[in-house]
Amino acid sequence: MLRDITLGQYYPVDSVLHRMDPRTKLFGTMAYIVSLFIADHLLAYVAATIFLVIAIRMSKVPVKFMVRGLKSVVVLLLISVSFNLFLTPGTPIFKIGFIQMTWEGVEFAAFMAIRLIYLVLGSTILTLTTTPNQLTDGLEKSLGFLGKVGVPVHEVSMMMSIALRFIPILIEETDKIMKAQMARGADFESGNLIQKAKAMVPLLVPLFISAFRRATDLAMAMEARCYRGGDGRTKMKPLRYEARDRMAYAFYLGYFVVIIAIKVLL
Repeated sequence: MLRDITLGQYYPVDSVLHRMDPRTKLFGTMAYIVSLFIADHLLAYVAATIFLVIAIRMSKVPVKFMVRGLKSVVVLLLISVSFNLFLTPGTPIFKIGFIQMTWEGVEFAAFMAIRLIYLVLGSTILTLTTTPNQLTDGLEKSLGFLGKVGVPVHEVSMMMSIALRFIPILIEETDKIMKAQMARGADFESGNLIQKAKAMVPLLVPLFISAFRRATDLAMAMEARCYRGGDGRTKMKPLRYEARDRMAYAFYLGYFVVIIAIKVLL
């Protein structure tokens, strides 16, 4: 299950999406997420599906690898679907005691499940096609206007990219610690909820120690390289928009107009 988490990982392959400016991908991801929360009609979700399929095809990332990341949100997906399925008032399909299922609940639960799946896939595409350095540069450049009001944009961007970069590292570390503890006789599966929580202590303690050790090593490495923030630093690879980025922005605009039109007219 731990190895199925793909958020934060980078998939190295030569594709149009990989070569695209990180600011373009950031803006496209934000526009896609906003459109999912605006969408409330079947045609809007059809447009979102077409957008997602085009992005996946352009990324050249295997669909199996990308879909594998959905296993980590199965529990959250089931909980959200169940709540909407049985707690939404409307025309009842069946009723057993105080539990009832309605047609409105089925529709809302289906849209909620699609929305959550698309949110995970859309966010995963960004990290799979963008290196941590590119993500930092893109965030810093995109949020540069906040620097005028005293926001440390460079530091915030670096913290976000480091956090994303540490996700696959900590997942791998958790897997190693879990296997080592199981070899020593630890049991993470059997027992009730309280016993399972207690069984997690031999896993969480060394994981926290390892995380703090890695953070200390990273801080010492940055100090050894005389890192003092983003003031006065130049970029090895300055970000420049190209023709493919302008075409992508035009595509985003067209997609968003379609979503808004469906929202208003239907």
